[in-house]
Amino acid sequence: MAHPKRKISKTRRDKRRTHDKITTKPYYIDNVSGEATLYHRVCLESGYYRGRQMMKGTDE
Repeated sequence: MAHPKRKISKTRRDKRRTHDKITTKPYYIDNVSGEATLYHRVCLESGYYRGRQMMKGTDE
């Protein structure tokens, strides 16, 4: 088994772990259906994208 020659300090360990955080994806509230939708995606409830009807929604 491999063993480290020197103890890794808390600062160095924490620097490595700074990128291991969970981030939430940005979303917006659709004006037509009121559902939370990811950006650059068609709202599946209403079928609208950026104020235009792109497809039939599930509420129609």
